[in-house]
Amino acid sequence: MNLNHTLLSLKHVEISYPSSNGLGSVTAVKGLDLELQPGEIGCLLGSSGCGKSSVLRAICGFEPVQKGEILLRNSVVSSPITHIAPSQRRVGMVFQDFALFPHLSALENVAFGLQHFPSAQRASLAIEWLKRVGLADKAQAYPHELSGGQQQRVALARAMAPEPDLILLDEPFSSLDIEFRERLAGEMREILKKNRITALLVTHDQFEAFAIADQIGVMAGGKVIQWDTPYALYHQPINRYVADFIGRGVFVKGVVQASGKVNIELGELVLDPNHKNTVGEEIDVLLRADDIQHDDASPTQAEVVRKTFRGADFLYTLKLASGTEIVAFVPSHHDHAIGEKIGIHLVADHVVTFSQE
Repeated sequence: MNLNHTLLSLKHVEISYPSSNGLGSVTAVKGLDLELQPGEIGCLLGSSGCGKSSVLRAICGFEPVQKGEILLRNSVVSSPITHIAPSQRRVGMVFQDFALFPHLSALENVAFGLQHFPSAQRASLAIEWLKRVGLADKAQAYPHELSGGQQQRVALARAMAPEPDLILLDEPFSSLDIEFRERLAGEMREILKKNRITALLVTHDQFEAFAIADQIGVMAGGKVIQWDTPYALYHQPINRYVADFIGRGVFVKGVVQASGKVNIELGELVLDPNHKNTVGEEIDVLLRADDIQHDDASPTQAEVVRKTFRGADFLYTLKLASGTEIVAFVPSHHDHAIGEKIGIHLVADHVVTFSQE
């Protein structure tokens, strides 16, 4: 990758904090590497405590780094011997709670970051950015008069108005109703792409990450386990942790066949041509909810042991004859009772396998 075209680069970054007992330190981020190209939207995805917010704070300049370096447009802004002030980094931030000033209108909130312009120009630029996020008609509204999604767009306009090189988003949808998050993530992606903004967000929600990001880094224990496209993370997870974290699925036991297939309880699946396992070897096969299809005509039966209504479909947990449990998405007009047996068959196209632990 040509560094001349890289907007953000983190090289072997380590971030530590003093331990709570005052003895030594706790390392939150360990040897982290990632790159973002101009106009790209990246995401750090992981559970609470994995170090993702620490990375965001270090890029902003709010946290020092103990090892490695952070570069913006090829210039080092953080290292053990360099620390450029946050105000000089040309980095915008959208906080978890949006951090809008409650006593200022939407227009005044957006104009707040434009103090270096004359007042008349500040107002015209603020209106322009409100137009870009579809809120020109809410210019005089105060934050409490706006919906959560509208507040989010005002916060985004305020961050974009000074035209920073990079915008960072810290769990930007966490305060919003869960049913709106994915749609709002899609809207935010459109706004960022339309304005050719480079952005990096952190979230614990993979559906938000998939809706907004070009590249996603799955984090655990202070490290990025895999930095890849959403498609590759889902279909080509680098290890068992990523496979288990991305998507809903379970591992079932399989035996490698001479035909380049793997035999599992539900039938045979075609292995990747690059598969290295030997014939007769027992392996674990990942079955996700979209790999199993409800089929009344199928002789293969499974018992409904749990179900979650999701509107358009149910997420069924099904028990096979062996006692193994799998999951399946079933259209919601198939409302089966707990304990009922239903017909199913395999529809898996991308087979993800791992050697048995």
